[in-house]
This record gives sequence, C-alpha cells and structure tokens, in this order.
Amino acid sequence: MLQLTATPASALADEPVHIRVTGLPPLQMVTLTASLKDEKGKLFRSKAFYRSNEAGELDLKQAPSFGGDYVGVHPMGLFWSLKPERTFRRLLKRDVMNSPFLVTLDLYDSVGFQDSATVEPRVSHVVQRWFSNPGTQRVQIREGRVRGALFLPPGEGPFPGIIDLFGGIGGLVEFRASLLAAHGFAVLALAYFGYEDLPERLEDVDLEYFEEAANLLLAHPKIRKLGIGVISVSKGAEFALAMACFLRQVVAIVCINGPNAVCDFPLKYRDLIMTPIQSFPERIQIDVLGAVRLRHFRANPRDKRNQQSVYPIEKAQSQILFIVGENDESINSKEYAEQALDQLQSHGRSNGRMLVYPGAGHLIEPPYAPLCYASWNSHFFSVPLLWGGDPVAHAAAQEHSWGEIQKFFRQHLVQTSSKL
Repeated sequence: MLQLTATPASALADEPVHIRVTGLPPLQMVTLTASLKDEKGKLFRSKAFYRSNEAGELDLKQAPSFGGDYVGVHPMGLFWSLKPERTFRRLLKRDVMNSPFLVTLDLYDSVGFQDSATVEPRVSHVVQRWFSNPGTQRVQIREGRVRGALFLPPGEGPFPGIIDLFGGIGGLVEFRASLLAAHGFAVLALAYFGYEDLPERLEDVDLEYFEEAANLLLAHPKIRKLGIGVISVSKGAEFALAMACFLRQVVAIVCINGPNAVCDFPLKYRDLIMTPIQSFPERIQIDVLGAVRLRHFRANPRDKRNQQSVYPIEKAQSQILFIVGENDESINSKEYAEQALDQLQSHGRSNGRMLVYPGAGHLIEPPYAPLCYASWNSHFFSVPLLWGGDPVAHAAAQEHSWGEIQKFFRQHLVQTSSKL
C-alpha cells in the first residue's frame, strides 16, 4: 500500500521532519510537493523530483532530489524552498500561540508541474508546524511606553531574559521570541514603531525606550537578575549595538546582519545625540526582479568623516556575536562587523566574535524557514527590497546559526551568572 509519512507530524517549526514514502514501484520517478497558506490566505509552494529505490521506498534523509526547487540530499528541502505564489511576499507567523502552519505534502507518481487544483495527488500528508510549546505563557506588555509581548517558558524560573528586535518591518513580530521560549529563554518581543500607540513611522530613535524595556524585563520575578541578552536583525541590530554600548543591563547581544553606525535617523540617549551616517540614493541598484539593492546605499563607516556616526563599541561591556550572510544585498554587514571587531581589538577588547555564512542573505531566521529573497517594506520604501541569499546556503546558515545563538546565550546568560 502506498504510504507517505512525516515524523513527527506535529512539531515546533525549528524541528526537523523525517519524510518517507513506501509502496512505490521500484525505481519510479515521483514528484513531492509542499504547500501552505499563511494567515492571510497567501499560498506558498515547493516541489522536488525523486526516484524510489529498488524496494519501492523513498527516504528524504538519504535520497537526492534530481530537480525542482533544489537538487541533492536535503531532508528539509521541501520546507525551506517554499516560495510565494505571488512575488515579494514574506512568510511570517503572526498568531504564534493558538494555531500552527499546516504544511500539506503531496506525492504525484510522475515528474511534472501539475496544478494541484486539477490533478489529484496519489497520497497526501499534513504536517503541523508550531511556534510555541504547551505551557508557554504569552503576556501582553503595555507598561509605561513599552509595547510588546513577553514569552515565558513553563516553570518557576528564573529564566535567562532576552529582548527580541526585528528591523524595518515594524509592528510586533513574535515568532522568534516564542521559539526561543520553547528552548528555555524568557523573551520579550519588543515593538518600537508601527504598533498600537507607538509612532507609525521611525523618524528618530530614543534609546531610553529600549532602556525602559530592559529594566522592565529585569524587574520581572521570573528573570535572572544579572543582565539580559538581545537578539536582533537588520535595523534592530543597530539598536542592539547601541544598547550594548550604553546600557549596563545588557550582557550579551546577537546582531544578525546589522550596521555598526547610526543609520537613517538620529539616535538620542539622555544628553547624547548621534547623527546618522551619510547615505547616497544614487548608489541604489535595481535587481532584475525589480527589487531595490541597498548594499551600497550608505557611506563607509571607516571613513574619518563618518566617525561621529559610528557606535563606540569599545565601551560595550557585553559579549557580542555578529552573524553575517555574505550574500546580504541590503546591508554591507560583513564590512560593518569586521570594522566593529577591529575597533574592539584596537582598544584591547576581545568581547566580540563573528560567524560568517557564505551564500546566506540578509534575513537569517530560525531553521527551515523559507528564504525570503525580496519582499515589500512599506515603512521605508514604496518598492520591494532585495535581501539576497542562495536557498541551499541560506538554509544551512539558518540551521547552524540557530544552535550557535542558543549556545551563546546559555554561555553568557546562564553559565556566567551561575559562577557569580
């Protein structure tokens, strides 16, 4: 009997799934597809072409794909190669507590580009991809100026505390925070514009807002008291670096593809005002897809004329992990991270390190998330932005970096505090 299995059928979104097919004719070529609809009903799909073995079985842990959206042995390829039906859409989970993404796996007994609406699959299987664990608590935060959502693991704690910052997408993005909570961290997904009564657009940045959020998190009875971490990407990584430089509450930060200088808008902190680095609209490039490449948009922070905009990273007491995708088309993130590390070294500091991922793009997310090569970002531009990334290399970067991020925070938020 023909059977398609995916084990486990219900799991966290950052956990691998073992896909197998049995009951096929020996050495038959087949098409495997995956599809899901996001919470707005937008469709994402992927497909790959496989051959069964002499026993009529197919195991994606061992069998290579001969074509389709990827080639070679990639057990989770159907997940990370999902593409939007309409270009420039990004797959984002909004309701992380109450419902999973439902991924439908379909098997067709030939190689083809079938429309699933007109051709019935031989067999199907639905996989649930959750973004929170049973027992995880989500607490809406509306205290003082701070707006966000706090995710607490089950138990009394105390837990290592982390603030999660996304970039120019704005609003409140929770999926990374809820997944980290499933791994034992208490995480505040922090909005800083485009949400509730916060400014609709980012026009200037007051670091005291982030300080207020750090103090709020540290004051929570379930949070370890010796300092917090920050995980960040893109524009959020700029603010994480500012927090490391100026806020003593922060003891460990992860900066994913961010700058080392103030960009776009002034940064204010008490009596300090840092002006943004110069930008050059004439350096913007347009990709063949029509998406905008911002990689060369901003001035070089190494230029002496731009030093007033560069963060004084040598003042940072926290540990810093830079995560860099070499195919980042939005920010020259490797150059920024290298300059930051040089700056630390020139002051005799060794509290920073960098992980570089060849072929990875800008939006490095938890494992098995589809590569978002380009998408709309209405808060900053009226055109789609190019993020970059080779799908296979980007998927490998996401899987490796996710483990390194957790090890980094456990080392500096758990092990360090247990020694004190």
